[in-house]
Amino acid sequence: MARQSYEDESHFKPIRRVLIGMLALCLLGLFLLWRIDSPRVERLRAQIVEQIVPVFDWAMAPLTSVVRMGEDFQSYARLYEQNEELRRELQQMKSWREAALQLELENARLLDLNNVQIDPELTFITGVVTADSGSPFRRSVLLNVGIEDGVRDGWATMDGLGLVGRIAGTSRQTARVLLLTDPSSRIPVSIQPSGQTAMLVGDNSNAPRIDFIESLDQVRPGDRVVTSGDGGVFPADLLVGSVALGTDRRFRLRLAADYERLEFLRVLRSPPARAVDEALPIDGHTEPGEHEAPIAALEEEAVDG
Repeated sequence: MARQSYEDESHFKPIRRVLIGMLALCLLGLFLLWRIDSPRVERLRAQIVEQIVPVFDWAMAPLTSVVRMGEDFQSYARLYEQNEELRRELQQMKSWREAALQLELENARLLDLNNVQIDPELTFITGVVTADSGSPFRRSVLLNVGIEDGVRDGWATMDGLGLVGRIAGTSRQTARVLLLTDPSSRIPVSIQPSGQTAMLVGDNSNAPRIDFIESLDQVRPGDRVVTSGDGGVFPADLLVGSVALGTDRRFRLRLAADYERLEFLRVLRSPPARAVDEALPIDGHTEPGEHEAPIAALEEEAVDG
């Protein structure tokens, strides 16, 4: 077996050498043919190219397909990268859009708060709602202003639309606002245009009751409700809301304030209420000291008698 393989190898060696020599001669001749600068040779080269190149189209088809597939894959890769970049930019645009909407809403609420019509003599402090300290049995919110800002208990608070409640507790830097919907809230109000006085009573719902109306026949749904100023609880003529007829056929209040979006509140500075003994004259025209002497004389006469 070894000898037979050796004989085969020795038999093919001359043939291999002859083929290699012929291939070298063909390549040399082709090289010389392409290097000769002659019109006749140029025409010959053109004829050879015209005859050989179309024949190699079928052989080049797989290579051309592979090249095209490579180009298509590169194009797909570029499209994928562009798509990912566009997705990132879209996500950034969405976040910027949300931020812009939040700023727009905040700006609108601040503008509403700035446009509230109140008594020019009343000054105010603007605070930010920091937390909701309410519960099923208490309706209140916390503001980021307190005693250091001059806030006092009992002061009225408003948003950009209407009355929200009153200050019902203060600390150094915070204050609690008792909302009109709290069950412990009682506000004297006036119903316009009839001028009927009533009491706004919180009942833990979004539509507080309007009780103790003087004349029910003069009240209609949609009438404007403002603070009456009675008792010095609140300044007069602060917008509270409008009259609405509840499902229980009782008059209720449609609040003007937007309780769903309480972010900024205006705390109205109210002048301190005067004490009764220093504010009420006896008959409207005299001071308290003017009657002290006659009363003392009458007491002396009664003792002598």
